Amino acid sequence: MTAQEKDSSQTNSAVVADYKARTGKSAALFERAHKVLPSGITHDARYLDPYSIHVSRAVGPRKWDVDGNEYVDYFGGHGAMLLGHSHPAVVEAVKRQIELGTHYGSSHELEVRWAELVCELTPCADRVRFTASGTEASHMAIRLARAHTGKDKILRFLGHFHGWHDHVTAGAGATYDGGTTPGVPQEVSSLSIVMPSSDVAAVVKVIEERDDIAAVMFEPSGASWGQVPLPPGFIQAVRDATAKKGVVMLMDEVITGYRWSSGGAQKAFGVIPDLCIQAKIVAGGLPGGAVSGRREIMDRIDHAATAARKIERILHPGTFNANPLSAAAAVTALSLVRDEDLAEKANKTAAELRAALTEVLVQEGVPWGIYGQSSTFLIYPNPFGDAIDPATFDPLKVPIEKLKGARAAGPLTGKIRMGLMTHGVDVMGSPGGFVSATHGGAEIEKTVHALRQTVRALKAEREVKAA
Repeated sequence: MTAQEKDSSQTNSAVVADYKARTGKSAALFERAHKVLPSGITHDARYLDPYSIHVSRAVGPRKWDVDGNEYVDYFGGHGAMLLGHSHPAVVEAVKRQIELGTHYGSSHELEVRWAELVCELTPCADRVRFTASGTEASHMAIRLARAHTGKDKILRFLGHFHGWHDHVTAGAGATYDGGTTPGVPQEVSSLSIVMPSSDVAAVVKVIEERDDIAAVMFEPSGASWGQVPLPPGFIQAVRDATAKKGVVMLMDEVITGYRWSSGGAQKAFGVIPDLCIQAKIVAGGLPGGAVSGRREIMDRIDHAATAARKIERILHPGTFNANPLSAAAAVTALSLVRDEDLAEKANKTAAELRAALTEVLVQEGVPWGIYGQSSTFLIYPNPFGDAIDPATFDPLKVPIEKLKGARAAGPLTGKIRMGLMTHGVDVMGSPGGFVSATHGGAEIEKTVHALRQTVRALKAEREVKAA
């Protein structure tokens, strides 16, 4: 679709017009934002043409924009809000802590309890070190793996996202060719071996044959929290091959941690990595991340352990590491995750939601796919016009270029999001989202209605052709 055709599609769209009519105050805020923020946003995932909504408050599974519109929220704080928004216990913990201090520049009891909970819940965690974000955790874990093995290469996979630092950009963007990205030296990108995850045997062969690999790093959900799922047997095969070769298995649980189960994907799949990184839920929905894993690897940060071994210690500063506010939220949230089966509740609701949305596509004769794992769901809008039966859709049969390319294939995904928002449902740009432990039958019913009305509107605009 040309730029002119796209503009015409947007201008003449009733879906877009309805969205604009409901979001005038967000439009005004966007005009202000656009003058001071690139694209008018502070995170790439919040981009929407012509503009995204601006939210004023959120409680449980719902949120409200500045125009007063209410939404069932599936953005879920980019996956951080397993407990839902403004959980009373978390709010109380943060209120209590903010009166005691927001930054001591000293150790404190809450960080100790936070670390104890992470080690209790996370199978691989002998020890843990906190960071301010998942990207920081990713950077630290790679450094630990290289120091531990004395090797430089990191084996990663097309489309898997591990933050935005230089060492993980190759192969994570729109081209999926493993090449470098603007601003990142080729010498840095060449330290990554980037492969498709679809051929498990080929991955194992590379691990077995090469002697320069420090770590194999991957999302246990598959690329982008499951948008491109891993083939059966992938995780165990990587575990077996890395253990045999002495390569660090580095599991990215920034999304899956405490969401796939109370012990993350590693507990759910019964495969324990050498290192894992976490963020989002690990900090109770506030800023924070963590690196955890085997003691002998984590001890590369330890003063006494490195002195005893007469090796150089890896430095790890960080102004906001284990910030008291994040620690207060985290201790409360992880205690609830441990005691109340919140991951299991969200997983059950998400499975019911995926089944209900699939039924909408079947009834409406729309050749799309609904899929997902754990407490997630994804909508594959089939912008390439393939023959798809929504009742039997299998994302493993769709190549990565299509699964990951759907969002960029013209204005369709944007219209899906705007159509859903017009009917009170907010999803991420994939399109898809995260289900919290506070979502339930009422949210499923509203989402089903929103999808039905959206696909009917898109049919009227000839954006969707019946199967």
